[in-house]
Amino acid sequence: MMSRLVARLLLLICLALPLYGVEKFGSCMQGPSGTSGRDGNPGANGIPGTPGIPGRDGLKGEKGECISEIFEEPWRPNYKQCAWNSLNYGIDLGKVADCTFTKLRTDSSLRVLFSGSLRLKCKNACCQRWYFTFNGAECTGPLPIESIIYLDQGSPELNSTINIHRTSSVEGLCEGVKAGLVDVAVWVGTCADYPRGDASTGWNSVSRIIIEELPK
Repeated sequence: MMSRLVARLLLLICLALPLYGVEKFGSCMQGPSGTSGRDGNPGANGIPGTPGIPGRDGLKGEKGECISEIFEEPWRPNYKQCAWNSLNYGIDLGKVADCTFTKLRTDSSLRVLFSGSLRLKCKNACCQRWYFTFNGAECTGPLPIESIIYLDQGSPELNSTINIHRTSSVEGLCEGVKAGLVDVAVWVGTCADYPRGDASTGWNSVSRIIIEELPK
């Protein structure tokens, strides 16, 4: 009798109590799940991990090309003048005057100028040539530097008295002269296939040689 009463009491308790009571006593069926709660706030950063093991060395690269920069010095003027007062040189063949010059670069050119009085006289047709040499050789880059005077045949009486001295110039540009000390000279000689006459250089006036080094 007593056990039946207890069973009825337990049944009433299961119907009257909330869900937690059902779970507590474990003798009633579980109800439906409740609504999920909101996400919590993000947690604080964790402690940094320990550094990893260094990786292996990579493969050796190919040998690179060596590139060197060339810095050229700025161009600076390089010139010289040699002058003579009343040179009065009466030779017909040979060196008239020279001037030593220091050339700084091989890849440059030399501009040369001779200025002075020149004269040629003869009774028959004649020709004389004034020209430059560089260390004893005429210019070949591109051609010789020269000036000529030619007198045609006239009356013997007239030609024997012509004696005109005129200030003239021999000028040009020569390439291919090596750097260093250069002996620049002016010579007088004959023209090809013509007889020589009576030549004179630098009479009663100033004669000069001007040398200038120029970039190409």
